[in-house]
Amino acid sequence: MKLKKWITLTLSAAALTLSLTACGAKGAETTAAKDSSTAETKEAETTAQGSSQAETTDTKAEPVTIKLGVVGSIYEELWAPTKEALKKEGINLDIVQFSDYVTPNNALANGEIDLNAFQHRIFLQKEIESNGYKIEPIGNTFIIPLNLYSSKVKSVSEIKDGDTVAIPNDVTNGGRALKVLESAGLIKIKKDAGFSPTVDDIEEYTVKIKIQELAANTIPSTLADVTAGIINGNFALDFGLKTDEAIFKDTSLEEENYWNLIAARTEDLADPEKKAVYEKIVKTFQSEETEKIFNDTFGGYFIKAGWDQDLLNK
Repeated sequence: MKLKKWITLTLSAAALTLSLTACGAKGAETTAAKDSSTAETKEAETTAQGSSQAETTDTKAEPVTIKLGVVGSIYEELWAPTKEALKKEGINLDIVQFSDYVTPNNALANGEIDLNAFQHRIFLQKEIESNGYKIEPIGNTFIIPLNLYSSKVKSVSEIKDGDTVAIPNDVTNGGRALKVLESAGLIKIKKDAGFSPTVDDIEEYTVKIKIQELAANTIPSTLADVTAGIINGNFALDFGLKTDEAIFKDTSLEEENYWNLIAARTEDLADPEKKAVYEKIVKTFQSEETEKIFNDTFGGYFIKAGWDQDLLNK
C-alpha cells in the first residue's frame, strides 16, 4: 500500500515537471518568436525608411538655369535680389548682357535665351509687327523716365534756334522722345500723329532746333557735341547721369505702353513646367526687395508699374 502510494506521488511529480518544462519551452519559443518578429519589423522599417530617403533624393528636382537677356549693367543690380532668392528655389538666373535694343528679341525668338527684360510694351509690339516674333509679355517690371540732359545749358529756356537736340533713332523711343520735347515746349506734334510720332509728324518748331537721331546707347557720349539729348534711363545711369541733373523730366510715366516688361516665347508658355518657373521668376522680381533697390540704390529712378497684373494667367 505504501509502495503504491509512493509510485503515484512519483508519477504525479514527473508529470508536473514535464508540464512545467513544456510551458517553459513554449514561453521561450513565444518570446523568441516575438523578438524575431520585432527585429524583422525594425529591419523592414529601417529598409523602408532608407528606401524612402533614397527615393526623395533621387526625385529631387535638378537646378534649372534660365537665361535672361538685358541691356545695360544696371540690370545686374536690379535683378540681384531676385537672382539670390531664386537660388533657394533651384533656379539659376543667368543674366545675359546685350549692347543694343534690337538683338535681345531676336535672341529670344531664336532660343538663345529664355526670357528678356529690357523693353516697354510699345517697343515689343513694334518688334513683333516688324519681325513676326512669337514672343509675349509675362510680367510688368517698372517704368523709367526718358529725360532731357545737357552738358552745355542748365535749362530748356537756354536752348535757342540752331541748337542740336539728339533723340533715340528707334521708332518707339524716338516717338516718346518727341513727346518729351513737346512737353518741354520746343516743338508741336500734329494732332493726328500716331502713338509713336516721327520727325515728319512735327507740326511746328517753337524753337528752331535741329533734331539728330542717334542710337540710344550712344547719346550720353555725344552730349559734348550736341546742345542736349533725350537719354533712356538705363543708359543715363550707366553714364553716371542723375535724374536731378536733367534739364527736363519725362511726363509720360502713367502711360501703360511705356511700362517695361519680362518677355518669353509663346511656345514655351504651353509647357506647364516652364510656365511655372517663369511665374516664379516674375513674382520673385515683383517684391519689396526689388522695390528697395529702386528706391535705395537708384533714388527712385525706377518706379514699379503693373505689379497687380497677372499676365501669365489672364
